[in-house]
Amino acid sequence: MQNTTTGFKRYLYNEIMWDNRMIGIIGARGVGKTTMVLQYIKENLDHKKALYVSADDMYFSENRLVDLADEFYKSAGEYLFIDEIHKYADWSRELKNIYDSFPSLKIVFTGSSVLDILKGSADLSRRAIVYKLYGLSFREYLQLFHNYQTEVYSLKQITNNEVKINDIIHPLPLFDDYLKRGYYPFGLENDMNIRLGQIIVHTLETDIPQYANLNVGTSRKLKKLLSIIAESVPFKPNFSKISEMIGVSRNSLDDYFSYMDKAGLISRLRNETSGIRGLGKVDKIYLDNTNIIYNLAGEKSNAGNMRETFFLNQMRVRNEVISSKKADFSIDGSTFEIGGKNKQQKQIEKVRKSYVVKDNIEFGYQNVIPLWAFGFNY
Repeated sequence: MQNTTTGFKRYLYNEIMWDNRMIGIIGARGVGKTTMVLQYIKENLDHKKALYVSADDMYFSENRLVDLADEFYKSAGEYLFIDEIHKYADWSRELKNIYDSFPSLKIVFTGSSVLDILKGSADLSRRAIVYKLYGLSFREYLQLFHNYQTEVYSLKQITNNEVKINDIIHPLPLFDDYLKRGYYPFGLENDMNIRLGQIIVHTLETDIPQYANLNVGTSRKLKKLLSIIAESVPFKPNFSKISEMIGVSRNSLDDYFSYMDKAGLISRLRNETSGIRGLGKVDKIYLDNTNIIYNLAGEKSNAGNMRETFFLNQMRVRNEVISSKKADFSIDGSTFEIGGKNKQQKQIEKVRKSYVVKDNIEFGYQNVIPLWAFGFNY
C-alpha cells in the first residue's frame, strides 16, 4: 500500500461499479490491473476490513481459497480482492461457492484476458460483472509519462478536428515515443523491452497452454505463428498455407488465433456481417499494439502496419471497428483510410462520411485527421 501511488488512475477506475458483490477485471499482462485494485483499497476502504491476496502465492499450494474466505468472513472481513485468479486451479467453482456462501462479502478478482468466465466447472456470468482493462491510450500516456492532462474526446469530436493539446506545441515526437513504449505503464522503466519480451513469452508458454490445456509443443507453434504475423504487412490470413507452415489443422489454427487474441497478443479485424455481432469473417490480423511490433520487429517495422495497428488498438475500446470494402476501417457508418502525410483522397472520394487519417501531420483540416488524435478516445 505504501508503494502504491494514486496520482494517476486508469480510464476504467471511475467506470467500475465497485459496490457490486462480485467484480472481475481482466486484461493482458502488464496493463495495470493490480495497481488499480490497490489504489481503490488505499483510497476507499478500511484496511482492517479488506484483504488482498494473489492466487499465485505459495500459500495456496496447501490452502483453499474458499477456506481463506471463510476465515476472513468470520473475522468481520467485508472486501476480498483476489489477484491473478487464473493461477488458481478450479477458480470458477470456488468463486461461485464463496459468492453463494458469504452473501455480505464483496469479491473483486483480476485475471488474464485469456480467462473466460463462461468456461470451467461453474458459470459465473450471472454472478460477476466483468470489466476489461486495455493498455494506455495516447492521452493516458501523456498524463502518466509527461504529466500533461487533457479530456477524453468522442469519435465525433475527433473527426471534427476538435482535439486540443495547446500546451504541447509539437505532438509528433511524443507520439513516436508512445508507439515504441507508451502502451504499458511499465514503459516508464528502463527495462521496458526486456519486461515486454518476458510477458510475451510467459503468455505463450504459460497463460494460454494453462487455459486451453495445451502441451509444450503447442507453445512453440504459437511462437512461430506470432512471428509470421509480426513479419507481415498487414496480415491477411491464408489459413491453408499457415496450417501447412506450422503443422496444425485448420480448426486448431482458428483456436490458436482466438487464444492469442484473448491474451492480448493479436487483434483480429472482422468484416461486416449481418446478424450476430462479432461473427464476421476475419479479414486481417494485427499484433495487439505498436509496442509489441517494436519488440518483435524493431526498426524493421512496417510503417503502414504500425499506423493501422495504432488506429485499431485505440478505437476498439469504445467502438466496434470492422474492415471496410472501400478503405481500411469502418466505424458506425464512417469510413477511414489510413496513410502517411502524402496520402490522397482518391480511394474514398465517392464514399459518404469518409476520412483520411494521416500520420506525420500536426493538425487536421476538413476530412483529414491526424493519426495521433485518435489516441484521445479513452
